[in-house]
Amino acid sequence: MYQILLIDDDFELGELLQEYLGMEGFELTTRQDGESGLEAALSGDYNLVLLDVMLPKMNGFEVLKALREKSSLPVIMLTARGESVDRVLGLEHGADDYIPKPYHHHELVARIRALFRRIEISSESPEKSDNKYEVGVLKLDPSTRVATCDGVELALTGAEFGVLQCLMDHVGELVDKDSLSIAALGRPLMAYDRSIDMHVSNLRKKLGKRDDDSDWIKTVRGRGYQLVNG
Repeated sequence: MYQILLIDDDFELGELLQEYLGMEGFELTTRQDGESGLEAALSGDYNLVLLDVMLPKMNGFEVLKALREKSSLPVIMLTARGESVDRVLGLEHGADDYIPKPYHHHELVARIRALFRRIEISSESPEKSDNKYEVGVLKLDPSTRVATCDGVELALTGAEFGVLQCLMDHVGELVDKDSLSIAALGRPLMAYDRSIDMHVSNLRKKLGKRDDDSDWIKTVRGRGYQLVNG
């Protein structure tokens, strides 16, 4: 059974989600403030975090930033509907996905299952995980979930790792955003969804520049992205 941590100060919502997600086969633990939520998230006891933005003691962005310094645990941000700035900030700080509040419970479950499906696919494909990717000084090992650039290990989130692996699997080719979203988030891209754009932006920053001062990832406007070969 997957263990999910909800960090949200809405006590009633926590009780409702605990019951609903329990019926869906998940076990939910709740924390009502950022400090205790961060401590729980770093305990190693959970498979996924649902993280609200507005929290006492530490807000959601502070929790996420501190979590990402030590862990790549999958995180879905819970953002206010219409607050696109919160979504962008959440993704910039390392969230894997986001869902705007208020949301239907079945929509949240769909997002959760999508992320777990991506994790399961990446861990249950031994024939794929045996393949090590190498593009110039950029290397990726699916079996250990480690990527390095010029010998330096990259601190990637699960979503960023999924994007990079998909691009390296199709090096030199255009990869559309839907394919990247399925590889990184386990779901097709939604309308007006900038998740993949933000994950690629974060990935660019972590990869740095190539020897010729160009980017590793080329944008094909309106179509997708391409990892430069060599």
